[in-house]
Amino acid sequence: MKTDTAKFTLRTDPDLLKKFHFVADYNGRSANRELEVLMKKHIFEFENVHGKITSE
Repeated sequence: MKTDTAKFTLRTDPDLLKKFHFVADYNGRSANRELEVLMKKHIFEFENVHGKITSE
């Protein structure tokens, strides 16, 4: 089964991860979805300052 979803491993402090899960739950999201939302927001803000990032 082929998927267009990329995967990566994140190493982080266990307490930070617990708090992140708490925030994700509060927002009604999985930790994965919460991270994706934050990444999109960060990239949007970056591109507003620095210009569009082109995907190659």
